Amino acid sequence: MSRLRRIMIIGGAGSGKSTLSQQVGVALNLPVYHMDREVFWLPGWVERSKDDQLQQVERIVALDAWVFEGNNSSTFHLRRVRADMLIWLDVPVWQRIIRVVRRGLRYRGRTRPDMAEGCTERLRMLPGFLWFIVSTARDSRRKQLDFFNRFELCKLRLPGRRATNNFLETLT
Repeated sequence: MSRLRRIMIIGGAGSGKSTLSQQVGVALNLPVYHMDREVFWLPGWVERSKDDQLQQVERIVALDAWVFEGNNSSTFHLRRVRADMLIWLDVPVWQRIIRVVRRGLRYRGRTRPDMAEGCTERLRMLPGFLWFIVSTARDSRRKQLDFFNRFELCKLRLPGRRATNNFLETLT
């Protein structure tokens, strides 16, 4: 695994992308980049322009080493070009919902480590985000599956915590 220098992690909201990316980054001594923090959001829940998002992705992808997590499918092709490995967290929707609720409660009023400064968790935003997860789950998973099947390099599908833990054990 030490030859891996650029790892792309995808999966739906609440699948564990941020947590896994941190763990992989530590295990392989690679810098970690979060789509929500470095690409999508500016402080205070202000969305970057599409052009700026694209520039940020291109900047990160051009680096020599990274673990880059995020499910922005419009940038899959940019990250794929340089990725040595793709990890897909294919976690069931019900489990993702539970994780998002727990995360919202844990970070209520604070900014998560994988988010831009000033993007604090607000419980009033939770119902809308949960609806987003449920309403986009089928289409999002279809895009991820299609991308995963077309990815020709090293790839790994992790359907849950046990598979993820087994993978992490191979890194240590």
